[in-house]
Amino acid sequence: MSRFNIKPGYLVVLVSLWLASVCNAGLWLGIWRLPEIVGFKGVAFMLGFFVFILGLQIAFLSLFAWGKLLKPVLIFVLIYAALGAYFMLSYGVVVDKSMLVNVLQTDLRESKELFSLQLVLVLGLMALLPILLLWRVKVQSAPFFAQLKSNLLLMLLAIVMAVAAVMLTFQSTASVMRNHKALRFMINPLNSVYALGLIVAEPFTRAKLAMQAIGQDATVGASWQSNKKPALLIVVVGETARAANFSLNGYARDTNPELALAQVANFSNVHSCGTSTAASVPCMFSHLGREAYNKRTANYESLLPVLKHAGLGVLWRDNNAGCKGVCSIEPAEYDDMSRLSVAGLCENEACFDEILLHQLDERVASALKDRKTSKANGMVIFMHQMGSHGPAYYLRSPQAYKKFMPECTSNNLQDCNQQQVINAYDNTILYTDHFLAQTIKWLNSHANQYDTAMLYVSDHGESLGENNTYLHGLPYMIAPDVQKHVPMVVWLSPQMQTRTGVSIACLQQQKELALSHDNLFHSVLGLLDVHTTVYREALDLFAPCSKK
Repeated sequence: MSRFNIKPGYLVVLVSLWLASVCNAGLWLGIWRLPEIVGFKGVAFMLGFFVFILGLQIAFLSLFAWGKLLKPVLIFVLIYAALGAYFMLSYGVVVDKSMLVNVLQTDLRESKELFSLQLVLVLGLMALLPILLLWRVKVQSAPFFAQLKSNLLLMLLAIVMAVAAVMLTFQSTASVMRNHKALRFMINPLNSVYALGLIVAEPFTRAKLAMQAIGQDATVGASWQSNKKPALLIVVVGETARAANFSLNGYARDTNPELALAQVANFSNVHSCGTSTAASVPCMFSHLGREAYNKRTANYESLLPVLKHAGLGVLWRDNNAGCKGVCSIEPAEYDDMSRLSVAGLCENEACFDEILLHQLDERVASALKDRKTSKANGMVIFMHQMGSHGPAYYLRSPQAYKKFMPECTSNNLQDCNQQQVINAYDNTILYTDHFLAQTIKWLNSHANQYDTAMLYVSDHGESLGENNTYLHGLPYMIAPDVQKHVPMVVWLSPQMQTRTGVSIACLQQQKELALSHDNLFHSVLGLLDVHTTVYREALDLFAPCSKK
């Protein structure tokens, strides 16, 4: 097959045209639906915005317009852009730093669930086709300084073109960008390149890179000496459960039949730290709170080491993709339950959440066998659910909990109508209800050994097709409430209520109190009567009902 020569600058312009047009199909479809896009001004804005994006793409790629370097870079960028285009078109998501962190931390099992025929088709059209054309191209080489001059000139012209396009349509551009902030996260692939740059630069923006210890002064309070039994708390970290689909919060479908009978305190006004697992889980176990956590200049230990400083046993059981670093400092006992193969609990290379209770008696006994003092025999067990993780919601619930039918049985949610997607999702909430009820049952069975309690809160919510948006991970400032409004449920045994003075009746009166993940760290310490200077009573949801 014959090959033809082309100058690096020309190749950069041609690929940039492809990226700005075809690979930004999601952006252009989104803009076309905006109410501002009417008449001559609307068309002028779209043309100006296209030239602006084209200029940015050319300026960026001109950095790599060097002989043998250019083609590998362009191939990578084309694949990168095609993947971004697929997820924006299929799920209505956008790419920012938080979303990219979530992608980078996704394991192989989760990645397989995102694979579909549509993904292959999009990659074939947007990436493979131009890559095949690139294969026939031979990039001309030039002396270093001549190529440098050419690249700088191309970059300058591209920047001038982008600035001119904005200035000529400034009024329309300013108005649209101000009213529709999500657009800035849809410029593909520059959105994800910028996000990747933030991730790479983040360690260098912090004054102290070393992990900072906290709560080393932690001790247990008088309740540990005055009570005959140690405490045992299970903290369930939910996955992708949105408060709107909990019948405890008024949802029309009965998705919480077992919890409704379990004498729990349900909190209906709780919001998450982030809109993805990678963002929320480290934040919810931090002492800082969301705003301070996002602005932090150093990394700090999580809640788990503080509990260990106080002499408590700590066990993390995971049916998801890990603890996101929360349990890696002052290592907790860690069980990866997601890789097991237990009949009735595991199928399709994954396990249902009841696997988190599998052989738990033996595991607790093993974790505590060498501990002597009464305070050290107390324990906190963290259970990280698979919960309602999408897009393959149908894989998250056993057959016995598929009450809402027909459900979507595709990992490409666009293949199903919205009601089928909601049915599959509601079945996962129904199963989470059962799993939490079984956890309470397990705790009740240990009432002779421990004063027991359970606290459940989801890491973030989910979009189920509202405004053609699916899944989660939108930037927090523009994310819909369903991605941030999460369920939280507390159960206390009668003995734990007596021990702490915190009654379920009192907590139920606080059900509409505005809470967030900011409260988790301090509430766990408060409930367990752990004293430390990092504890803040104002953020302890149990404090208003406590006898202390």
